[in-house]
Amino acid sequence: MKQPKTGANRQTGFTLIEIMVVVVILGILGALIVPNIVGRPDEARVTAARSDLQQVGNALDLYRMDNGHYPSTDQGLEALIDKPSGYPEPRRWNADGYLKKLPIDPWGEPYLYFSEGRQIEVYSLGSDRREGGEGVDADLKLSDL
Repeated sequence: MKQPKTGANRQTGFTLIEIMVVVVILGILGALIVPNIVGRPDEARVTAARSDLQQVGNALDLYRMDNGHYPSTDQGLEALIDKPSGYPEPRRWNADGYLKKLPIDPWGEPYLYFSEGRQIEVYSLGSDRREGGEGVDADLKLSDL
C-alpha cells in the first residue's frame, strides 16, 4: 500500500508560468520607471549642486559664528577643513573643522568662493564650465538659493 506524501517528501518550487509572470511585471515596471530616471541626469546634477552649495553655506555660517568673519578669498573654502593661516586669523576655529571634505560639483570641478567683507559667494559654473549660460549650463550660486 502506498503511503500519502508528507510535507517533508513533497517537492516545491515555482512553475514556469509563475516565473514568466514575475518577469513580465518587472519588465513593465522597468519600462515605466527607467525612462524617468535615465532621462533626467542634468536635473539631478543641478539638484545635487544646490544641495552642496547649501551645505557649504551652512558651514561658512558656522565658521563666521565661531570666528566673527568669513574666510578671506585667499583662505578659500579650505578654511572649512584645515585651520587657515593669514589674515583674518580665526579666533576660535573648530578643531574638528566645519566639513569633512570639500565637495566637488557634479561636473567634476571644485566649487568657487569669493569673499568681500561680510559678502560671500559660493558657486559652480554649471555643466558648460563657463560663466553665464542658461538651463543646466547656468551658473549655480549660493546667493540664488
